Amino acid sequence: MADDHAPTPLPGRIRQIGYVVRDLDAAVAGWVKLGVGPWFVMRDLPQKVQYRGEPCEIRLSLALANSGDLQVEVIQQVDDTPSIFSEFLASGREGFHQLAYWTPDFTATMRSVQEAGWPVVWSGGEDVGTRFAYLEPPQSPAAVIEIMELNDTTRGMDSVIRAAADGWDGSDPVRVLGG
Repeated sequence: MADDHAPTPLPGRIRQIGYVVRDLDAAVAGWVKLGVGPWFVMRDLPQKVQYRGEPCEIRLSLALANSGDLQVEVIQQVDDTPSIFSEFLASGREGFHQLAYWTPDFTATMRSVQEAGWPVVWSGGEDVGTRFAYLEPPQSPAAVIEIMELNDTTRGMDSVIRAAADGWDGSDPVRVLGG
């Protein structure tokens, strides 16, 4: 019988929970009503990735906020390119999609998850300085598990989002980043 309590190849604790939606603004408004915010929104971002082993270019809008230590990410794909997100929506689902773990040693963590036999279905970030990979581990509570590189860029963004959420009074609930 397999050891159900074998150590995980994942680095530490869950740092982020991700949602894939058809309407980013409506989803963020729903979170704001729950007292989560403020939201940092980035729109129409190009992303060059590998999707199930093939090159892929898509455009995304995303929003980030914290609730305590947990970061919440809302993702809307804004084009119709086949992707991990359009695949999820086409299956009839919307909402909870991924759990994310952040690692300061991306290479070692990826080696561990590959040794565990977890397929990489979405990966990229080399062009923006923060590598990430989505995996499909067996018997996962999420559609995918994300591994994201924890570096100066991601640490800085995390501290800005976390500090804004700490003691947030409900004002200025949506803050647009970039363009």
